Amino acid sequence: MAHCNNYIKIQSRREFLAKSAMGFGTLGLASLMNPATLSAENNIVNPALPTLPHFAPKAKRVIYLHQSGAPSQMDLFDYKPLLNKMYGEELPASIRQGQRLTGMTSGQSSFPLAGSLFGFKQHGQSGAWLSELLPYHAKIADELCFIKSMHTDAINHDPAITFIQTGSQVPGRPAIGSWINYGLGSNNENLPAFIVLVTKNQGGQPLYSRLWGNGFLPSQHQGVQFRAGKDPVLYLTNPPGVAHKDRKEQLAILRQMQEGQYEAFKDPEIEARIAQYEMAFRMQTSVPEITDTSGEPDYIYDLYGEDSRNPGTYAANCLLARRLAEKGVKFIQLYHRGWDHHDSLPKNIPTKCLQTDQASAALIIDLKQRGLLEDTLVIWGGEFGRTNYSQGTLTNTNYGRDHHPKCFTIWMAGGGVKKGLTYGATDDFSYNITQNPVHVHDFQATLMHLMGIDHEKFTYKFQGRRYRLTDVHGQVVKGILA
Repeated sequence: MAHCNNYIKIQSRREFLAKSAMGFGTLGLASLMNPATLSAENNIVNPALPTLPHFAPKAKRVIYLHQSGAPSQMDLFDYKPLLNKMYGEELPASIRQGQRLTGMTSGQSSFPLAGSLFGFKQHGQSGAWLSELLPYHAKIADELCFIKSMHTDAINHDPAITFIQTGSQVPGRPAIGSWINYGLGSNNENLPAFIVLVTKNQGGQPLYSRLWGNGFLPSQHQGVQFRAGKDPVLYLTNPPGVAHKDRKEQLAILRQMQEGQYEAFKDPEIEARIAQYEMAFRMQTSVPEITDTSGEPDYIYDLYGEDSRNPGTYAANCLLARRLAEKGVKFIQLYHRGWDHHDSLPKNIPTKCLQTDQASAALIIDLKQRGLLEDTLVIWGGEFGRTNYSQGTLTNTNYGRDHHPKCFTIWMAGGGVKKGLTYGATDDFSYNITQNPVHVHDFQATLMHLMGIDHEKFTYKFQGRRYRLTDVHGQVVKGILA
């Protein structure tokens, strides 16, 4: 009866592999071989999912520059001169169409339109409209694919950022990077496949580690946060008095004990723990090397801006993202907070742009000059948009903007998307989508497609149901594919 209970308790792909020829022995042998020889086009076969990728990928890695708090689309990308002409006039009921509002503006008796106080010009051969706040973006306009018709289901930050990062407004699902890690494995055995960088000393909406969590996937697929300072990864260095040789011997003993435990219980999390211990040991050497940017030439620091010399800033994290991409890290997630401008937007948004504009453009230029942009997908954007009317009092020099889920802008570059393209459109008020709407699940399906994954076929069975990143819908946005 005990044997029967153990069999029922754990039924997983890993258990099947452990009982077949591809158990610990084969995985151990694979770790000793040169990873480059195990794959076609440097995509290492994941022993757990040998059928992935489903087709040849256009992108080998992703750098996702998430702007937490939701940048205002009409102050940066979505040029709407009519809003300036109607400055201070009431938002027409025919445009609002009774759409829901947050609790922060639902009590307002008036919704005065606020055109952007910042000038716009067209740039590059593509003629992309960009705010004067983004002079460095203007230099790379022809490399970017703007999606101006993004929309989401959530109207508040926590569910919205959880939705765009995990495919569900409810916490507990795996992050996009975890799905990619689980499905495609790693190209560098000495670094995690999913790494997270958060800009230091930025106020704004809180960020939770569950945004880069593994959810119901095995725990070795969670994102690993790199921090600025002496210890980029917490608890990675050996404590005083513990030598590297001693740590290696300790790891060997732990592995032996845990393999015995696995044989007894067949719990896949035991295998995950072994993998994490061994990765941590290898990272003791690889992490200090990759995070030390002191060897970068001055022209690279000049490209990214002076902040790139200060570890933990957005610019420094963009530079580090390029270094991680060079080392084969599959999914690099950056978070930059402080875009939630409910008031004093004209005063605050220039600061955010100064922090991010040069470094974001530099990342594209740097990847391109190294031959990496072609197979690196770079994404820039927030979790939803902002309202065209002012939250609170509107003056000639000041306004705030509330949350607006019905339309917002992101951009993508490299990795199989068209260059110099503006996809989708909103009405003259930047309130409703008029052409080629792109839902969050469509965005996620497209990201997976560019990585060689069919989002409908890539599922994980948990508690009797097969889950996927895009839940029950989502279409690849073919119009942006190169």
